Amino acid sequence: MKLRSFKAYPLLLLLLLLVSCSKDKLVLIDKGHTDYTIVLDEKASEEEKKAAAVLQDYLQKITSVKVPVKLGTEGVKSIYLKTLDGDNEEIGVRSEDQDLVIYGGSDKALMDAVYVFLEQYLGCDWYTPDVASIPEMENVVLDKNLNFEYRPEIEVRTVHSRLFYENHTFADEHKVTKKSFPFYVPEARVHTFHKFIPEEQFYKEYPEYFALRNGKRLPTQLCLTNPEVLRIVIDSVASLFEKHPEATVASVSQNDNQQYCECDACKAIDEEEGSHAGTMIRFVNKVAERFPDKTISTLAYQYTRKPSKTRPDENVLVTLCSIECDRSGSIENKCEAFAEDLKGWGKLTDKIRIWDYTTQFTNFLAPFPNIHTLQPNIKLFRDNNVKWVFEQHSNNPSELFELRSYVTAKLLWNPDLNLDSLMTVFTDGYYQEAGTYIKQYVDTIHKGIQDDKDFFLFLYGDPSQAFSSYLNPEKLKQYTSIFDAAEAAVKHKPQVQERVKAARLGVDYAVLEACRKGISEDYSLTNKTEAGVNQAVVALLDKFKSTCEQWNITMMNEMGFTVNEYCDAYRKAIEVAKQPNIAKGKKVVLNTKPKKYADEDPQTLTDGALGGNNFYANWLGFEGNDLDAVVDLEGLKEISTVSSAFLQVTNHIVFYPSKVTYYVSNDGVEFKKIGSIQNPMPLNKESKINDIQYFKLDFDPVSARYVKIIAENLKEAPYWHHAAGLPSWIFIDEIIIN
Repeated sequence: MKLRSFKAYPLLLLLLLLVSCSKDKLVLIDKGHTDYTIVLDEKASEEEKKAAAVLQDYLQKITSVKVPVKLGTEGVKSIYLKTLDGDNEEIGVRSEDQDLVIYGGSDKALMDAVYVFLEQYLGCDWYTPDVASIPEMENVVLDKNLNFEYRPEIEVRTVHSRLFYENHTFADEHKVTKKSFPFYVPEARVHTFHKFIPEEQFYKEYPEYFALRNGKRLPTQLCLTNPEVLRIVIDSVASLFEKHPEATVASVSQNDNQQYCECDACKAIDEEEGSHAGTMIRFVNKVAERFPDKTISTLAYQYTRKPSKTRPDENVLVTLCSIECDRSGSIENKCEAFAEDLKGWGKLTDKIRIWDYTTQFTNFLAPFPNIHTLQPNIKLFRDNNVKWVFEQHSNNPSELFELRSYVTAKLLWNPDLNLDSLMTVFTDGYYQEAGTYIKQYVDTIHKGIQDDKDFFLFLYGDPSQAFSSYLNPEKLKQYTSIFDAAEAAVKHKPQVQERVKAARLGVDYAVLEACRKGISEDYSLTNKTEAGVNQAVVALLDKFKSTCEQWNITMMNEMGFTVNEYCDAYRKAIEVAKQPNIAKGKKVVLNTKPKKYADEDPQTLTDGALGGNNFYANWLGFEGNDLDAVVDLEGLKEISTVSSAFLQVTNHIVFYPSKVTYYVSNDGVEFKKIGSIQNPMPLNKESKINDIQYFKLDFDPVSARYVKIIAENLKEAPYWHHAAGLPSWIFIDEIIIN
């Protein structure tokens, strides 16, 4: 008897211990069994029911147990999903005796609360719409003293990424908006002046509706002191709200240029206000007065970024834009003027929406080492009481697209998360065994730009600007080596290896552009083989295109330049590079002055380096004046063909020349015209935004030492262009003579 008691004693102790421990825990699921029911209010909305279905579905994925969902009926043990009164973003998870309560201040907040519960307490994470980390477990046991509360300080969070716009469940998982402009009238989201008063409809008959520039009315912006303009805009906004009664916001905002009205009335207001935002805010306030139950959004952008003295009305939303900022560091460190403007607007209104920018719009796939700036910038917005942030990424895939989308969404929800840990979680989860290498690449390239204190990382820049910095030949070799190791680490996992190939597109693109520019012997389009072509470049271009096709990556930049067009243009560049060129390395004399780009060096035209689709990439630019250049062949040569390449980027006032004429001379004094080429694609509203055209002239052989090229500039943008009246540019690259 005593012996049995002795044997039973430790078992009794263990049983008592288990009972004691279970009293301190909520055991939602225990080895394939649950006593719990998910309980909703009897009058639960469809959104609340959807939140319950999400919770039920994930609990089943994790444990294989389907927890029942009931309306209004309290079980013995319940998981309550509740929407609180007040319509706010507050969420919480708490225990009440043996019950669990998950709540939100709105239907949307309740869904956020469910996903926070799954993430923080059950260990779920979502890297992309197709790749997630969902644990498998037999038991779901929680602390009984749960009392988690959170209210995101940034209430409307948008990451401009198709991963969220095209996958609404993924947007819910990351608690960001499913649209770029939620609540807005679809036809009035941004840059709306030209939509309210179209140039085609009004300009010829009513030029006074438009901006006065250098004594001439131009349809660049509206004249905001013209009462008829106000009347038409109010009527247009009223019509749009009538068409879209569900919408609560309409934008009344400047066109995307800096050609504001300089008439006496507008100028007087702006001088009184100390900012061009003066006319804008006064005008928008008058519009907003007519729609007291709606919100009128406007821009504090470029020339209107500086705060006015007039306060925006209560139903005016000011969208403050950071487009000018250097992205190599945080806004507070690298763009102090914007930070001051943010504080200035904050003194006038608490209705501020931030429009921030996080990618290189001229080269979506280029390495753009700005991830380290995301957190301090979002904290800056949060600390200045901003409730609405729009992070304009590329929408289309860009360098490290999945990582950037993930990290940005996480930081908008909680700006105080550890950025380094976030990146590690993502790279380890998404790239698996290759994750450590991807993280190494991210850290290395970011250190590279942080070490170059003078580098200006521009939204409209080009990788060629970094070929002496974080994309120099040695660093490109280092990055390539890292990605080679990353691919090798997951060679046994084809799906994961494809993710790594997509991640290295940025480095592959930088290498291709380095070879186009010929930055070193290793990075060149040509070599000394019989074929004359660097076959490694050809192979890399094929691989680049194949990976883009695999990932449905179609766009190279915001101007609509496609991956297919890029690859075709690159192959043409290879063909051009391998041509014989007796002008290569020869002296060039300019009779007209270039400006700013390619160090204004005339030898750019014969250096053998070919320009890409961005004017930063080895193009010589002429603003408002013609190109007049003479190539000295250093002796009489028999020639029969002359060619020169010109760039077009219409949204940046870069147009093809109207005509290119070639001349020859033996003495450099008397020149004889050998022919002209008219631009076969004259500028119009439908012109391709971004392209390269070769002006090639074939002629009967002549003997000459000097070849002159005159390219005629349009001189200024036409009246219908957003830069009407401003000087236009022509950009020329390699001159080829044979």
